[in-house]
Amino acid sequence: RSSYLCCYFVLPCCFFDFHGKYSRRQSKKTQYREYLDFVAQVGFVCGFHVEEDCLRIPSTKRVCLIGKNRTYPPTERALIDKQITQYINNRQTCAVVTCGGRVGFNHKDHCDGVCKEAGSELPEDETDTAVTIWMPGFQPREKVEQIRNCASLPRDFVDDVVLNVANLLLNATPQKSDSNMRGGNTNTWNQGESLSLKEVAEHLNKETLKRLKSEYGGLQTLLKNNHQVFEVLNGRVHIRDWRKEKPSRKTKPEVKRRLSTEAFKTRLCWFFIHHPDGCSLPSESCPYAHGTEELR
Repeated sequence: RSSYLCCYFVLPCCFFDFHGKYSRRQSKKTQYREYLDFVAQVGFVCGFHVEEDCLRIPSTKRVCLIGKNRTYPPTERALIDKQITQYINNRQTCAVVTCGGRVGFNHKDHCDGVCKEAGSELPEDETDTAVTIWMPGFQPREKVEQIRNCASLPRDFVDDVVLNVANLLLNATPQKSDSNMRGGNTNTWNQGESLSLKEVAEHLNKETLKRLKSEYGGLQTLLKNNHQVFEVLNGRVHIRDWRKEKPSRKTKPEVKRRLSTEAFKTRLCWFFIHHPDGCSLPSESCPYAHGTEELR
């Protein structure tokens, strides 16, 4: 509807109608095939010769629909726009036009039947406003979508928040005494305490929280993004203990297992640099570099 010269390409995936989830109406077809036919029908109602193709991509949903040419001359654009408005209104009120309940799907016949019925009973009060008001309440997304997953935050700001939260968790548990260490307790690495996201947020300054709230997910997203340092489970924040991480070796073939143990280290270990007890793993077992000399 944006332009008579408009062309389109669509790769149908999730089953949605104009106002919600798509409801199946033909049990003799697969859900995917029925939905493809519905999307093709929309193209034909909008006055396109719809073509179907199959993409060479690793996906089970790879059938695409293409509209390159119109089925009507430019002089009939206003009439077609009214038919489109009627079709949308019919979909909205679930008064959907069907064509005889056939098992097959003939694009031309189906479109002709829908267009004739849509244009046969147009209300007289539907004027040219249909050209400017496509669908009441519809809000298209911006042309440039702003990234809000904490990935665009400055690195120094993220590092500062990570360090503050880690120190908060570490200081929540008293350090183990020397007597415990001499008594044979080998688990001397301080993992700190677990705190709820609310408790963590209460210890951050207002300016930091305000900046995080402008990002989708806020504090929780930032902590989850820093997978190396934190583990967020059931709304509680923990410092990750890499000794408890179990590699999924059962699913890896022998060659990949060997390559993973020889993988290059491209990031410094946060615990080696910032944790008071250092890293809980020896250098050869840690997936991160203990010092710049290990970086590749």
